[in-house]
Amino acid sequence: MEIHRQLGKGHDEVIYKDAFVIELSRAGIPFLREKNYEITYKGVILPHYYYADFVVWDKILFEAKAVEKLIDSHIKQVLNYLAAFKTSRRSPSQFRW
Repeated sequence: MEIHRQLGKGHDEVIYKDAFVIELSRAGIPFLREKNYEITYKGVILPHYYYADFVVWDKILFEAKAVEKLIDSHIKQVLNYLAAFKTSRRSPSQFRW
């Protein structure tokens, strides 16, 4: 919410991501930005990857969306990322910047 309070709405997604980096860094929270995950098909690693916006504490996948409303394709994208992330805990959440 702090990011939204400071920046307001209407910015490109990358602006909010840059602000999120500042918030995570100032809080001392470990994270990776734009982490890539390999996709395997029948034992072969495909040449393209999923790129997660952020991985926080090496456990939490954070996918940023600067949209008015999430649609089915956004949810499907995150579910695919979670499958590639290979974690036993999967819980998509939504909040406003």
